[in-house]
Amino acid sequence: MTNHDSMEPQPSEATLAARGGWAEPFTTRTSSPPVYMTTAFDIESLEQLDAVTGGREKGYIYTRDGNPNHEAFANDVARLEGADAGVVTASGMGALTAVLMAMVQSGDHVLAARVLYGRTGQLLNHMVASFGLKVTYFDVANVDSLKQALTPQTKLCIVESISNPLLEVADLPEIVATLNGIPLLVDSTFGTPCLIRPIEHGATLVWHSVSKYLNGHGDVMAGVVVGPYTLIRKIRAMSSLYGVNTNPFESWLASRGLRTLPLRMERVSQTATQIARFLQTQPQVTRVFYPGLEDHPDFALAQRLLPKGCGGMLAFDLAGGRSAVDSLFRALAHVIPFSPTLADARSTVSYPAGTSHKFMTAAERSEYGIGDGLVRLSIGLEDPADLQSDLTKGLAAIG
Repeated sequence: MTNHDSMEPQPSEATLAARGGWAEPFTTRTSSPPVYMTTAFDIESLEQLDAVTGGREKGYIYTRDGNPNHEAFANDVARLEGADAGVVTASGMGALTAVLMAMVQSGDHVLAARVLYGRTGQLLNHMVASFGLKVTYFDVANVDSLKQALTPQTKLCIVESISNPLLEVADLPEIVATLNGIPLLVDSTFGTPCLIRPIEHGATLVWHSVSKYLNGHGDVMAGVVVGPYTLIRKIRAMSSLYGVNTNPFESWLASRGLRTLPLRMERVSQTATQIARFLQTQPQVTRVFYPGLEDHPDFALAQRLLPKGCGGMLAFDLAGGRSAVDSLFRALAHVIPFSPTLADARSTVSYPAGTSHKFMTAAERSEYGIGDGLVRLSIGLEDPADLQSDLTKGLAAIG
């Protein structure tokens, strides 16, 4: 019976418009997960409020604290990584911020691999200057340097499973053994759970920039961290407190991208190996960084820890330095564009000295092996032969 047939008066136009947008309840399940684009969730009573906040009833209250799309994506990543639970954030840096706020305080000591994504180091250095955190950087290839840096105040260690941008492989089992119970946070953005599952090697937490491979289509800004229930609960609380949560639609897009992750990682690993070998033969290239190549310092370690492939990221040095990089990028602009991100469906190039690691001094970059001629190449889903042809033309343009 409609309101027209009822004896009750019809609400005004303003009321009808303000309260509209709802369909009648239905019982059939959607074939694709819905997007819960809502700021908050309606509560029927104070009794229900107490039940939801107390964990006795499944429900949500405010999207900054939790949303079905957040939970679906975080749980999927946790299952892929072999973790108990996860929390999704506004970016990879948001995930790191929530972890640090949950795990360390002023005066605590953090160990970090010396070659990390530049913004990771920048955040750690900011916390040293502004919050009294103590940070020591160590050579991930030299576990003795890690052992020597340990102190009674060490509360956390941070490494990348495959480093950005030099593709170093972290010996996670050896690092875990050396830490002897100190929590290990692994940024596995380059590795993904399809290539390596750090928790199986003893890591405590695994962290990803979702904007990269987990989504894989260059249209999401999000981060995720997974690990044990008790720790994730603290991290989720910090994510809400500091407002670094993501939104429902980003989580929904990330979930959609995640469904093809195994197929994409297999493809880019195969193509990257082929392209890395091709680049080794080019006269303009002085060195190629890819752990699937026999001359990479971590080749044997990669064979052990990355048996399914080494991923789609590689780097190479050009003899002509910055000017050679500029010539290459101009020549490639319409086929393999310069884009300061990675892991899109299309291949892209980037310039670490001017983007991800520009916050380092020139001396620091030189010490870490990030020269002015270093190019980072993110392999996409194109035909390998087309990529090789494009790179051949681009390198020929260097002169």
